[in-house]
Amino acid sequence: VQLQASGGGLVQAGGYLRLSCSAPARTFSNYAIGWFRQAPGKEREFVAAVNWRATSTYYGDSAKGRFTISRDKAKNWVYLRMNTLRPEDTAVYYCAADSRRYHSGTDYNTVDFTSWGQGTQVTVSS
Repeated sequence: VQLQASGGGLVQAGGYLRLSCSAPARTFSNYAIGWFRQAPGKEREFVAAVNWRATSTYYGDSAKGRFTISRDKAKNWVYLRMNTLRPEDTAVYYCAADSRRYHSGTDYNTVDFTSWGQGTQVTVSS
């Protein structure tokens, strides 16, 4: 089962977007969900994660202070609200599930995640 990201688009610098990730509870309720992004020619980068209980959130340096991750476990969705977007935020954004069940640590790396979806394109114009 793969997660499905949506909500990307074209936005001017300074604008905002909210990305959505479908995370069916029967498969992912016991796993942290993360957002990552990959710009052309660059490695995939950790953006944010929310733990399986939806009680703690974690952010990469590029997201701190501008992005907010949230999780609606009742409705099986994980969201990424992105404010004050910059041209350097342009990338394909992916959501994925942590492979470590019930993980409650603060370490979230690309290699720990699985069930990657196709991603959603975010383009920020200057």
